[in-house]
Amino acid sequence: MAEHAKMIPIWFFIGLLLLVYGVLILGAGIWDVYSPPVHAVVLNELHAGIWWGALLIGIGVVYCVKFRPGMEKRG
Repeated sequence: MAEHAKMIPIWFFIGLLLLVYGVLILGAGIWDVYSPPVHAVVLNELHAGIWWGALLIGIGVVYCVKFRPGMEKRG
């Protein structure tokens, strides 16, 4: 039992979750641009779904790259 078990950091899974949520929210935001609702919300012209989706995708990618499996700390 000299070998250590390789564990995947929880932050990698959080990054994947943020990435998936970002893709879903961005997709819904793009859908709202091409087929706007009948009764739009007050600040609909800001397209918050697109901004939040892009932000979550960016954060998710950073977490997935920084905490990807197989990248042990060296030094």
